[in-house]
Amino acid sequence: MIKINDKAPEFTTKAFHDNDVKTVSLSDYKGKWVVLFFYPADFTFVCPTELGELADNYEKIKSLGAEILSVSKDTEFVHKAWYDNSETIKKIKFPMLADPTGKICRDYETYIEEEGLSLRATFIIDPKGLIKAFEFHDNSIGRNIDELIRKIQAAKFVKEHGGEVCPVNWKEGNKTLKPGMDLVGKI
Repeated sequence: MIKINDKAPEFTTKAFHDNDVKTVSLSDYKGKWVVLFFYPADFTFVCPTELGELADNYEKIKSLGAEILSVSKDTEFVHKAWYDNSETIKKIKFPMLADPTGKICRDYETYIEEEGLSLRATFIIDPKGLIKAFEFHDNSIGRNIDELIRKIQAAKFVKEHGGEVCPVNWKEGNKTLKPGMDLVGKI
């Protein structure tokens, strides 16, 4: 079972990236934050809305020291065909990982056996390869990219400011908390 602060399962797979097919491993991103963004399938309905918004925010996410890796059960060739046929998908600059066997989806517990697809799931992995946040959605519910960015910012802040925590609705620049007995019963 996947748990917070577990080591993220390692993988090596083909990816469509920069209009080419490349081999990508999670270990290639050691020392960086990683957003692993699972989605059900190419040429679908909610997926391009999410991936398009992710593409529109890619530079902002990269400025946080994070890389995005999208993952579906499609092959790298299907990713290319989608890229070639969709203006929304043409905006994508991050690697689109191919998981036709479902191994990555199974390792991250996103695989829906009866459908042969992945659930919508997002994992935030720290530079040491530890899972710091994850969320799963029914495939009919799209994710919020602004909230994803907020979570990356909060995870980075906590990592960089040991002992401080981010309260509800925390945004970059807002006040944080330093847990201690002096706060008990006063929040």
